[in-house]
Amino acid sequence: MAVMNLRDPRIWTAVAIAMTMACTSGPGPVDDGSYLEELVRTRADKDLMLRTEKDSPIPEAERATFPGLPYFDIKPEFRVPAVLTEQRGGAPVVIEMQQTDGQTARMRKVGSLGFTLGSAKYALTAFAEMNDATMERLFVPFGDLTNGADTYKGGRFLNLKRTATGLYDLDFNQAFHPYCVYNPTWICPVPPRENRLAVAIPAGERLSGAHK
Repeated sequence: MAVMNLRDPRIWTAVAIAMTMACTSGPGPVDDGSYLEELVRTRADKDLMLRTEKDSPIPEAERATFPGLPYFDIKPEFRVPAVLTEQRGGAPVVIEMQQTDGQTARMRKVGSLGFTLGSAKYALTAFAEMNDATMERLFVPFGDLTNGADTYKGGRFLNLKRTATGLYDLDFNQAFHPYCVYNPTWICPVPPRENRLAVAIPAGERLSGAHK
């Protein structure tokens, strides 16, 4: 559920592609190697999309020589189970999420994803778009202590498929940058303060030297 400029219709083609290629849901079976194969394939598919799709954020003149996205090494310790505690009762909780153009976009809070890294407990708020009645896709923007050095200063995103159980496979190896990293004409949401983690997450997409 990648979201960039929430008012720009061209975003949604890229959103649909990203949602297809980078969504996790409930905890999966014990890894037999298929997880690593799928992750590598997903990354290759995304690189191909960035090189060839008309809605790619990579400037057209740079697409043919685009080397592909850089990543941290895949780290199993950053793929963890999470439990979603949903907002219950009353009117939906809506926030005005900041965007990189200084404007805001209305997003609905779905609930809080609780999880553990090492021995420490953390939580991230999951969001849905205001016009998404089913809330089948959850948007989880987050910041961490790699921001501004190895990752974009504004943070990264995760997409989740909604589950009936409230249990999720929270895989930071699938964390990705907003497209404004690669093209400043794109407008992207900024993770809210409540989703700024006081821990480094060296997993998922990282910055290349060209974008630091």
